Amino acid sequence: MRYVSAGESHGRVLTVIVTGVPAGVPVLAERIDTDLARRQGGYGRGGRQRIETDRATILSGVRFGTTIGSPVAMAIANRDWENWTDVMAVAGDKPKGIRETAPRPGHADLTGVMKHGTDDARDVLERASARETACRVAAGGLAKALLAQLGVRVASFVSAIGEVSMAEVPDPSAVDAAAVEASEVRCPDVATSELMKREIDAARADGESLGGVFVVTATGLVPGLGTYAEADGRLDADVGLRQPGELHLEGHLHRR
Repeated sequence: MRYVSAGESHGRVLTVIVTGVPAGVPVLAERIDTDLARRQGGYGRGGRQRIETDRATILSGVRFGTTIGSPVAMAIANRDWENWTDVMAVAGDKPKGIRETAPRPGHADLTGVMKHGTDDARDVLERASARETACRVAAGGLAKALLAQLGVRVASFVSAIGEVSMAEVPDPSAVDAAAVEASEVRCPDVATSELMKREIDAARADGESLGGVFVVTATGLVPGLGTYAEADGRLDADVGLRQPGELHLEGHLHRR
């Protein structure tokens, strides 16, 4: 299965197309919407998350709740687009005075401007945006639907944010999934969660950001995934290199 996404942060809609989806996989938009809501959660998130209420509209590849073997296309509307229709218009003359001339540090803005020779960083930053990850979450929802049919379950939790970490990282199999979902920072330990929130508040007050550590587990996998013969085909390498530079946190793959 592969996916390709399209759409800008303040454009009309985000679109994702997933190919290679087998026929006969039960798919419910409501379950994908649950994952999209989880993406929007989290303590310390920006104001954009309070504007959007993401919902996936399945456009093709699913009939009566089941995949039919053709590419699955999904759309996620940008509610904030209504406030950007003049700036993000598809046609017409470009108004004066709307150029974005200050590339964001740590983003692809300056590189993109130099690559394409544009004098408006908005041409780049609208795509080089965390908003695009909504497409990846929707595509991942299809993958989860397929894995569920094979008895595979993927779960995660946060063990550290900034200088705050759990006193002892538990065995993933012993982690209470409900406690993770209840935590605003997705940490199963209540006391540590509160300390993490204070760490985030302090960083925000200082105009700083924080990294951290999360643990991802996949249970029910069958032996033989990946290959031992070539380094880039090994399972951990494949997972780690599939989206290079995508994650800002340190991840750990636990195999069972």
